[in-house]
Amino acid sequence: ETFEMLIRLAENYTSTLFCNAYRNMAAEATTRVQEFFIDVGLFIFGTDISTEEFVNRFFDTLFPVVYNHVINPGLADISLEYAECLRMVRRDIRPFGNVPKKAIGQMGRSLLPSRTFLQALNLGIEVVNTTDHLRFSKDCSRALLRMQYCPHCQGLTLSKPCMGYCLNVIRGCLANMAEVDLHWRGYIQSLEELSSAMSGTYDIEHVLLNFHSLVNDALIQARINGPELSEQVNKVCGPPVRKPTQSPRCSFDQNKDNQGLKMFSRGSEETLANRRKEFISHLRPYRAFYGGLADQLCGNELAAADGLPCWNGEDIVRRY
Repeated sequence: ETFEMLIRLAENYTSTLFCNAYRNMAAEATTRVQEFFIDVGLFIFGTDISTEEFVNRFFDTLFPVVYNHVINPGLADISLEYAECLRMVRRDIRPFGNVPKKAIGQMGRSLLPSRTFLQALNLGIEVVNTTDHLRFSKDCSRALLRMQYCPHCQGLTLSKPCMGYCLNVIRGCLANMAEVDLHWRGYIQSLEELSSAMSGTYDIEHVLLNFHSLVNDALIQARINGPELSEQVNKVCGPPVRKPTQSPRCSFDQNKDNQGLKMFSRGSEETLANRRKEFISHLRPYRAFYGGLADQLCGNELAAADGLPCWNGEDIVRRY
C-alpha cells in the first residue's frame, strides 16, 4: 500500500507540473503520465517489463504533444499520422537531450531493488506459511505423548517436563525446522542488505518524487532547441499536417487523493524509507527463530523452571 501511495504521489507531482507550467498541453500529457506510472507499478509488483522500454515509451509518446504545443504550435492539432511519425523519430533526433537516458538509469537502479524487496517479502510469507503446518513423525508423536501425558497416569497432572528433557524431545520433533535455520538467517541478512541498497541517490522515493523535475528539464531542452528540432522533423516527416480540432485544456484535479497523500509529505515520518527501517528492526530479533524454536517453546510454556521438581519421562526428579 505504501508503494502504491508513493506511485500515486509521484504521478500527482508530474501531472501538476503540466497543469501549472504547460497548461495548453496538460490534458494530453497527463494521459501519458498516467500510462507511465501504471508501467512503474506493474514493474515494481512483478510484471515482466523493461524499465528502459517503458521510459522510452513515455518520452516517445510525449514528443508529439510537445512538438504540437511547444516546438511548432498551430491553430489546430497535428494529425494522428504525423504524430506517429514524430513518435518514431524521437530517439534519433533526441529532442529531450540526455534526460531519457538519465531517467532510464535512475528508474532501473531504484525500481529493481524495490521490486526484489517485495518479491523477497512474498517469499518470506511463503516460508512462514509452509512451516506453520508441520506434520510430526510417529516417533515424535510418541515422544510428545510420553513427555506431556504419561505423568497423568500416575496422577501427576500438574507436573511439567524437565527443561533438558523437553529440549531433547522438541528438537527431535523440529529437526526439519532446524534445517531451515541457516537459510532463514541468510534471508534476513539479505533483506537488511537489500534495504540498505534502497537508500541514497537511488532511493525509490527520491527518484519517483523528483521525476517531474526530469520531465521539466526535458521540456526546457526541447523548447530551447525548437527551431533546430523543427528543421530535423521537416526533413524526416515533412511539414506539420494538422487537423481542425483543439486539444482540451487541463482537467487534472490537483486536490485528488490529497487526504491519502498527506502522509507522504517530504518531512513526514510515514515515508517508505522509515517504514522499511521499522520493518527490518522488527524482523531482526527473529533471525534465530527456526533454530531457537525448541528453546522458545520449552522456555515459554512447556517445561518446568530450573530448580523445580520435573518429569524426566519416567518419574518426578529434582534434576534432569
